[in-house]
Amino acid sequence: MSQNTVINPANVSFPNATGRIDYNMTNDYMFRAVLQRSEHAQKHLIASLLHLDPDSIVSIEILNPIVLGRRFDKKTFILDVAILLNRQTRINLEMQVLDKHDWPDRSLSYLCRNFDHLRKGKGYTKICPAIHIGFLNFTPFPGEPPEFYATYQMLNIKSHHVYSDKFRLSVVDLTHTELATAENRKWHIDHWAKLFRAITWKDIKILAQKYSYISQTAEALYALNAEEDIRLQCQAREDYDMWHSMHENERKEDKATIARQEVTIAEQAAMIKELRAQLEALKNE
Repeated sequence: MSQNTVINPANVSFPNATGRIDYNMTNDYMFRAVLQRSEHAQKHLIASLLHLDPDSIVSIEILNPIVLGRRFDKKTFILDVAILLNRQTRINLEMQVLDKHDWPDRSLSYLCRNFDHLRKGKGYTKICPAIHIGFLNFTPFPGEPPEFYATYQMLNIKSHHVYSDKFRLSVVDLTHTELATAENRKWHIDHWAKLFRAITWKDIKILAQKYSYISQTAEALYALNAEEDIRLQCQAREDYDMWHSMHENERKEDKATIARQEVTIAEQAAMIKELRAQLEALKNE
């Protein structure tokens, strides 16, 4: 299906899909739309990430739903998905494609806000566990060895005793599925990563032939790609990402130009200093 394809809504189904995917799930609007539209995707994705039996998930509530297809406003521009799992665990899911060099601070800010939800008059022991899970299309710590699925908690730096298991942050590096551990593969987290990054319907069909949860998620993805209102918002997100990337490249180029100019000025200043020294030496002869 291409952007110029005319789709008959009566025939919208994943088995009919061919060609490239116009908007895959690395588009954060499409990521949000699929999860909000498909309870099946919510359930099985969370089960994989948290190593749970899907049957143990009895309720999932999206705490920050949006009206799919409506134009962006200040509330919907940030498209993380806040979920209350089994009425006792708060989970925040976020797709982040561009490296804005602020991921550690950004993710901690989201996690802290998600954790600080205690109602007035309630005891602190009633706070629900909070988990932030980011899907990144870049490696968050370039200077460190990459890891496909990493989890962080507060712990004692000497004894490694976990301070609390109610406060957790995980990162899925979508660019390094080859580093998935045996445990990651056991829980199919690598399959979800491949689904999110797939660029053709054929790529997804290969996964869907083996796993029904991929097939049902793909059905939602295909149907949403056929909805004009959804496509417009996905395009808006791509336009924003493109603008941000261009702005970032311009900023880097400006910094590089300034750095080169500073080197040139320093070299010229050194040359002037040397010439002045030579001139003084000639005067003293």
